[in-house]
Amino acid sequence: MSAVDQNPGPIDWDALRSAAIEAKSHAYVPYSKFPVGAAALVDDGRIVSGCNVENASYGVTLCAECGLVSSLAMTGGGHLVAFTCVNGDGDILMPCGRCRQLLYEHSAEGMLLETVSGIRTIDEVLPDAFGPRQLAAYAAEHDND
Repeated sequence: MSAVDQNPGPIDWDALRSAAIEAKSHAYVPYSKFPVGAAALVDDGRIVSGCNVENASYGVTLCAECGLVSSLAMTGGGHLVAFTCVNGDGDILMPCGRCRQLLYEHSAEGMLLETVSGIRTIDEVLPDAFGPRQLAAYAAEHDND
């Protein structure tokens, strides 16, 4: 089933962008001064969001997508069907590779992302990905082994 099939209605990209802009206003960025906000539509109609939270030990900084996925888990789980991410000026950002993998893990099949080059599916921005769907397919294939 694709994200379009699971979507509770038309995707309101303006509402998602507004939620991402609100989220970035809470970013903790004393080092980079580069706030990021992310928002996503969940298959049950909720919108979840997150912001980046820096740390003096740069390697343990949390991306906005991490906060978003944490919010998803804390508010009932589900699968992401549409996602957007913005910088401090409200401009659309493309999630880094690590965050694309994180989003893939929690996405509905065919999840849509608003990117700098337009609306793309998760499979377009993370081709040949490996995640829960592949593990489930492997398990189903090897149930009788």
